[in-house]
Amino acid sequence: MDHKPRPGGPQETTMGTMNMNNNTGYIFDLDGTLSNTLESLSVSGNLALKEIGMEPFEMDRYRYFVGDGADELVRRMLIADGDTKCEYYDELRSAYRRTFAEHADYKVTVYEGMPETLRELKKRGHKLAVLSNKPHKQAIEVVHKLYGEDIFDHIQGNVRDIPRKPSPEGALLTAGMIGLDPARIIYVGDTSTDMQTGNNAGMFTVGVLWGFRDRKELEDNNAKLIIQHPNELLSVVIPTDQI
Repeated sequence: MDHKPRPGGPQETTMGTMNMNNNTGYIFDLDGTLSNTLESLSVSGNLALKEIGMEPFEMDRYRYFVGDGADELVRRMLIADGDTKCEYYDELRSAYRRTFAEHADYKVTVYEGMPETLRELKKRGHKLAVLSNKPHKQAIEVVHKLYGEDIFDHIQGNVRDIPRKPSPEGALLTAGMIGLDPARIIYVGDTSTDMQTGNNAGMFTVGVLWGFRDRKELEDNNAKLIIQHPNELLSVVIPTDQI
């Protein structure tokens, strides 16, 4: 994969310029940013498809099924399997709800360097939060299993009365929960949905290349910065004219 920024596009970080402003917070996407959940999602999806008699997919196909919540994942699976009118939506959604509940943490792993980066950010006094389209209960369970209960100041998963990303409402609610103005928050994610969410909320968006999508998607959705490794987050600085 080509990791060079294209002319006029978002630039890589320059290591050594540290963000020492403790009034800066970070909101992280979960799947594809904090945790590699691709195998869990694909296993859950394929088991649900088999349960209703439909064909499963290769794991890599799920990179583009996920990111916008379970409802949209189910629709994308059906359309890709030939049910373009989603006639089996209710049946597959019910099956997926069961299979995902059983396999939400199946072979879920952290990305190399992320635990150390989070601990350093915490040590520097930054507020840290998670915003995910994953159901709220499972989001909390996955984060606590991977990172413990003392790293993040707030974890927000999908709940009925808060619109899913890319609506800014969840991001703005999370900003309020950690007591920071949106302009002082670095929003970190791996998909177009994440970049749209952070930008819609008036936050500084950082796209990551270790997740489910590619550089072009992040650039096309106005990532302010694109990074290749979690430790680059330690040198991200929000431009003063954006605060």
